Amino acid sequence: MEACYSPEQSNVTSYDATALAIITFEAFAGMWINAFIVSVICMSWMRKKTLNSNEKILLAVGCSRFWWLCVSWVFSFLSVIYPNYLHGHPIFQLSNSAQNFLNCSNFWVSACLCVFYCIKIATFRNSFFIYLKVKVDRMVPWLLLGSVFFSLVIGIVVYNVTDKTFCKNLNLTCEECIWEAGIRIEEHFLPFCFIIGLGFATPFTAVIFSALLILFSLWRHKRNMQTNSMKDLSMDAHIKAMKCILSFFIMYSMNFVFFILSLTSAMKRQNHLVFLFYVFQYAFPGFHSIIVIFSNPNLKKTLLKILSYMKCKFCVK
Repeated sequence: MEACYSPEQSNVTSYDATALAIITFEAFAGMWINAFIVSVICMSWMRKKTLNSNEKILLAVGCSRFWWLCVSWVFSFLSVIYPNYLHGHPIFQLSNSAQNFLNCSNFWVSACLCVFYCIKIATFRNSFFIYLKVKVDRMVPWLLLGSVFFSLVIGIVVYNVTDKTFCKNLNLTCEECIWEAGIRIEEHFLPFCFIIGLGFATPFTAVIFSALLILFSLWRHKRNMQTNSMKDLSMDAHIKAMKCILSFFIMYSMNFVFFILSLTSAMKRQNHLVFLFYVFQYAFPGFHSIIVIFSNPNLKKTLLKILSYMKCKFCVK
């Protein structure tokens, strides 16, 4: 959650301007990248009149990341340039709740993408895993719907806790507001931490297990190929998919750690640390979406066409 802002904090310092400029660059770059993913998939949807499971998840990933970057940037902009606008009773609560809802959606749908790749790529003879491989396409809409539901629960919980603990009395100074929040938050600490922890730690755990399963599947596949002295044409694709999953796992883990650290640092009012954590959180949606684009043939082909067209136009000029 964000620290509260007092009416006196209206002057923009050079540090605030620099921080806002960096966040703005990352946010707009990430929004353009994810808007590209959403637009390409939507055009494919209109052309084919249907979407496969992978495209459904990618569409959800692009939408959640785009809107999270958009809402978060607006909140950051208002916090620095027009902090008084956040003092209206529902505005701060709604913006904070919307950020957490969209951020939780990003965590969940990203985990769904990782789990989907794991089930599709990994090769295990376990009956339950085979059942999942057969039924995963039917399960994807329910997984996405469940992601939205859990994210909505997180958003409602954050709204209620924020409304009861942060800046409820606008006559208080910021220091008094935080002191009052420290007293009131104890009443809601355990259920709040349990729900928030469940909402964000569950997809993180799913990503860990998915990455480990793919790594084990690749290691077993390589061992079998070496034992039989054979070459498998799917080996390169398997290795490429594993690299994509592992890169996502590393970035996802760092994003999760920085998200937790940003919460604790914000409560301690360590603004410089919070800014550093936010820099990576704003960068994650764009960087991982670039990896997704280059690992998806349709998205990669469309992007290369656009870049080639722009290069030709630039050469003509």
